[in-house]
Amino acid sequence: MIEHLELFFKSIFIDNMVFAVFLGMCSYLAVSKKVATAVGLGAAVIFVLAITVPLNWLLDQYLLQPGALKWLGAEYADYDLSFLSFIMFIATIATMVQLVEIVVEKFSPSLYNSLGIFLPLIAVNCAILGGSLFMQSREIESFGLALNYGVSSGIGWFLAILAIAAIREKIRYSAVPAPLRGLGITFIITGLMGIGFLSFGGMLTGGDEEAEPSTEPITKVEKLEVKEKNKLVENTKTID
Repeated sequence: MIEHLELFFKSIFIDNMVFAVFLGMCSYLAVSKKVATAVGLGAAVIFVLAITVPLNWLLDQYLLQPGALKWLGAEYADYDLSFLSFIMFIATIATMVQLVEIVVEKFSPSLYNSLGIFLPLIAVNCAILGGSLFMQSREIESFGLALNYGVSSGIGWFLAILAIAAIREKIRYSAVPAPLRGLGITFIITGLMGIGFLSFGGMLTGGDEEAEPSTEPITKVEKLEVKEKNKLVENTKTID
């Protein structure tokens, strides 16, 4: 359970697709002018990542990895189909994106028209392919963790585009300097938000490792600092 929670929060805040590795920036910048449009595209990205990452995990485990075909028989144990990873991953992604496009066009024509060309372009969105490739490179151990990673990565991308869309709607009425209007101020805000998200970097790592005792000799200055710290602690206890 702990590893699921750790992966969930890490994928959203620490390894955010937009702010940590800058994937999916084309759609992030182009479809973030209105909150309603950003919500629609973000939901589509969550759905596609939630389906394609675990599906590609199954493909990787039982078809693509070296020796993955041993379940077919001992004679297939030496086969290595890892060179087909990109082709298989992209085929899975394209299939799911086509399904999303059909569903959105059927049930929400207004959203379909507002998203325009960027809905089918999810198929070539580097954030979607990046999710499957990161899943493969990080050697995620189980189907459940792969599903968790797909959903949480999609939520991270959704939060990023939703946040920038809300800010861009507000700054439309602000006195932004002329040279920075449009993408200029958007890049600056994205960089600031990226710095903010990077501040979560120690959220899940603090206190994991105990400090090892130092073998180096202690200098006189260090001894004086230790004595001063001890005095402060004693004074604090006395006051309490």
